[in-house]
Amino acid sequence: MFLYRSINGYAEAEYVIEKSRFIAHASPAETPEEARLFVNEIKEKYRDANHNVPAFVCGAGMEHQWQSDDGEPSGTSGMPVLRLITSEELTNIVIVVTRYFGGIKLGTGGLARAYTHAAKLAIEKAGICEVRESVKLRYSFDYAYLAKLQNIAAEKQIEISNIEYTETVSADLICDSSRKDELVSLIGDLSGGKALLLSEEIVNAKYCK
Repeated sequence: MFLYRSINGYAEAEYVIEKSRFIAHASPAETPEEARLFVNEIKEKYRDANHNVPAFVCGAGMEHQWQSDDGEPSGTSGMPVLRLITSEELTNIVIVVTRYFGGIKLGTGGLARAYTHAAKLAIEKAGICEVRESVKLRYSFDYAYLAKLQNIAAEKQIEISNIEYTETVSADLICDSSRKDELVSLIGDLSGGKALLLSEEIVNAKYCK
């Protein structure tokens, strides 16, 4: 079941215009507290920069939104980045755009475009994904079935993780919760009914194109 759109992971992108460097840092953040921690980390790392402009959106309903111009003219930096995030319908994301001033003023419109462009580059590099309510089934099965399962998983949008090798293979299999019966049937057919279900859990999982 679809929940919201977000980014797949951390990414950094740089944009240079009129000798000013704009370094955009994008990261997943599920809570405002997590987002603010990331903002503080970037500000500390780039404390010699002229500006570290932050914006974040958190919550499945995009209910937590915040931005700051960090010393840039009002409305020229933080708000354009926030508008970019919301226009892409992204949440649980934080972006900080670091600026090293190059000595040439860009004007209010130029600043807004530069901050937006840098942030967009970071989002594209991070990769947009869908977060869906998913089911995580942990199975134990014979080694003979692992390669076959791995070949099928990519086609069926099944994530395989936490593989353990003992007398048998144990692994977590994750798919959209609406496809649980399909996954159970697939494993049953693949193993001839010999795979053992160890545990079941509902989780939020990312699906990227």
